[in-house]
Amino acid sequence: MSGEGAPQLGVQGAKDLKVAVIAAQWHQTVMDGLVAGAERALREYGVADYTVLRVPGSYELPVVAKGLAARGYDAIIALGVVIRGGTPHFDYVCEAATMGLTQVSVDSGIPVGFGLLTCDNEQQALDRAGLPDSKEDKGHEATTAALATAVLLRGLDG
Repeated sequence: MSGEGAPQLGVQGAKDLKVAVIAAQWHQTVMDGLVAGAERALREYGVADYTVLRVPGSYELPVVAKGLAARGYDAIIALGVVIRGGTPHFDYVCEAATMGLTQVSVDSGIPVGFGLLTCDNEQQALDRAGLPDSKEDKGHEATTAALATAVLLRGLDG
């Protein structure tokens, strides 16, 4: 399982963060699970000021993340799923979305929680979607990581 050895993160001091969750629309069942996990994490850490936006697909996540980073958000959570098919499309979308989200985070200094599932098949995506039968909850994990990083960065300021 990919989550083996993952740290047990906790977040304190995130209540006043302004957070955006961007989620792709492809693979609705998986995406609904990822969004629910993200919202569960936000509630768990007391974040009340958050917005959920849906984009057409994972390829569109970086441009929307860039737009949100310029609008005063403290953290952005990007959620999507790309499932391998019979063409190189999978590789192009995964690389473009990953590199784009990384670029947004580094350029803006705003943490971008990486909740982009890149799976060989639908079962792998379902196993990571935070659904009742899932083994992992990547929406919650990506949100927790982004919040923890935002709190850490804020602490660097003084």
